[in-house]
Amino acid sequence: MSRLHIHSETHAVSRIGWLRAAVMGANDGIVSTSSLIVGVASADADKSGVLVAGMAALIAGAMSMAAGEYVSVSSQADTEKADLARETRELAELPDAELEELASIYQKRGVSRETALDVARQMTAHDALGTHARDELGISEVTAARPIQAALASALTFSVGAAAPLAVVPLVPEAMLVPVVAAVSLACLALLGALGAKAGGAPLGPSVLRVSFWGVLAMVVTAAVGKAFGAVVG
Repeated sequence: MSRLHIHSETHAVSRIGWLRAAVMGANDGIVSTSSLIVGVASADADKSGVLVAGMAALIAGAMSMAAGEYVSVSSQADTEKADLARETRELAELPDAELEELASIYQKRGVSRETALDVARQMTAHDALGTHARDELGISEVTAARPIQAALASALTFSVGAAAPLAVVPLVPEAMLVPVVAAVSLACLALLGALGAKAGGAPLGPSVLRVSFWGVLAMVVTAAVGKAFGAVVG
């Protein structure tokens, strides 16, 4: 049997929709919750107050991420639907112009004029709207907007990410809360960066450094604000 019949490829771009939402959700869950915990703890709040603040951050953050992703991706989906509706009208009213437009796209990719026209005719006969959606608009099954999938992925991964620093709070003494939460959060961010790089087929180092840097910056800033606020109130 020819290798062409048994060869199967899995591309990282097929994961782009859920992977982006999942990585962003988990990253925000870790960073925002750990930063809040560090900030509140730095203001000399007791452990119960820190725990309540962290739980509130988890619930509110998960709902916010779900709503934000749903609204954002729904807007993208609405735009895609509008473009597809326009293409449908143009294919019905200006078929020759649409055929020429498609042939021009193939010519710009390096295909000869004659071949481009022949391919455009065959593709139009097979699936005119799908061809224009993919080759003219850049809309495909892989990259199409999926609002519900994005919302659920963001909410779930935010909750998982936020749970990591939050779980530390009942387990360590108040005096060690800030350094331990910071260390656990950085370890989780590094792991998240590594997992995201592996799933997306990207280099490991830059991904880990990127998420770790912003996590450290967020915790340092909130710790400074918490310390200053605690001193003023005290």
